[in-house]
Amino acid sequence: MNLLIEVLAFAVAIGVLVVVHEYGHYSMARLCGVKVLRFSIGFGKPLFQWASPKTGTEWTVAALPLGGYVKMLDERETGGEPIRAEDLSQAFNSKSVWQRFAIVAAGPVANFLLAIVLFGLVFATGVTEPVAIVAAPAPNTAAALAGFDGGETIVAARTSDTGESEPVRSWSDLRWKLLGAAFDHKRVTLSAKDAHGTSDFQLDLRGFTEKDVDDDFMSRLGFEPGGGKLIVAGMQPGSAAQKAGLAAGDRLRAVDGIPTDSATAFIAYVKSHAGQPVTLRVERAVKGAQGQTQGQPQAQAQGAAQDGGRLEDLRIVPQSQRDETSGKQIGRVGAELATQVPSIDVRYGPIESLRLGAHRTWELAVYSVRMFGRMIVGEASLKNLSGPVTIADYAGKSARLGPSAFLSFLALVSISLGVLNLLPIPVLDGGHLLYYSVEAVTGKVVSDRWQLVFQRAGLACIVALSAIALFNDLARLIHF
Repeated sequence: MNLLIEVLAFAVAIGVLVVVHEYGHYSMARLCGVKVLRFSIGFGKPLFQWASPKTGTEWTVAALPLGGYVKMLDERETGGEPIRAEDLSQAFNSKSVWQRFAIVAAGPVANFLLAIVLFGLVFATGVTEPVAIVAAPAPNTAAALAGFDGGETIVAARTSDTGESEPVRSWSDLRWKLLGAAFDHKRVTLSAKDAHGTSDFQLDLRGFTEKDVDDDFMSRLGFEPGGGKLIVAGMQPGSAAQKAGLAAGDRLRAVDGIPTDSATAFIAYVKSHAGQPVTLRVERAVKGAQGQTQGQPQAQAQGAAQDGGRLEDLRIVPQSQRDETSGKQIGRVGAELATQVPSIDVRYGPIESLRLGAHRTWELAVYSVRMFGRMIVGEASLKNLSGPVTIADYAGKSARLGPSAFLSFLALVSISLGVLNLLPIPVLDGGHLLYYSVEAVTGKVVSDRWQLVFQRAGLACIVALSAIALFNDLARLIHF
């Protein structure tokens, strides 16, 4: 079932993005008076085909759906057949360099406009996100060094260069602000509220490198969503958790006296205590504390918790296991954990939603360009490149999470497609824009000979990038 969802979500995503991109080329070509011969979604053998009686354009859906194209009337692509005199004014090559530039640029621009609209819809309809409450950070992380103890709610952020404080509305909002500051190597001041009032925390991200920007970015900084409940969802048979008397539904309140509401922090603590006894403070329902199940260790009752449960201390010894990645011995208790964090419904008005959509699109586009540039010079890992397998995986996951997640995913991929096509690589839109820029400056068209040389080089670049992306996909699947 999951595979079917992934395939359908991937097909919808690629179909929507390709149609929007190619329609950008098509609409601008029509606006500039260019005759469009064919609008194709996909490549290869046509599955469906029909002609427009008004424009004469042939609309096609082909067998291979990974892309599409718009074929325009062009004297250079007629196979030697002359174009009728009355149609010469509608040929692409007869248009001014600025009109050709606009037609080619319209595809990526359409992708960016789509992203703005999609993000705008997400912001307008509302999305439920974790509140920006910080869990107790791990020692020596940036968050710990900044002075966070855990439980603070971050309400605003200010970078060192602007001096303007921007509100932080959710955990996702906080992540974007820290990501931007880390990428720009800046200090950031976070304003946070706790029981004692509002305080400022200085976070120095100048030493943070682009290689550190990955899925574990926030955890590496020491930031995990907090303020919620860390619940035992289940246990492995014969595990240390089962032997210690943990039960599904128990809430973990502290480990060795250290408050815990973060699964990441709890797991890290357990890993570092292989074979060493630790004490868990557990909150469980009153009826579960009235008697002990036969064969379970005796737990010391500590009184009622604030929300009606009963606090108990359990002694547990994490089982020592070899970590396949590091080769070191780490501790495991065999408990499945679930985190219930406070959430907020983030919603904006129509105008503000579009403004935020444009701002988010700009941030992501700039981030993509800079990340790609740093991959070229070796400052960022090529592992950040993803191919169709990863895209299909994320398409399925986002579709299962709901409309907002899927729309956000579509917007993200649309931005990536727009940025990719603007790269100055021949065979891509950016390569043609480079030709037209040279023509606009020199007044001379780039010769066919040089265009052929550049196209071969560009094709080699695309093949290399595709191979790397596919390798990364396969590596993620089999965990290289």
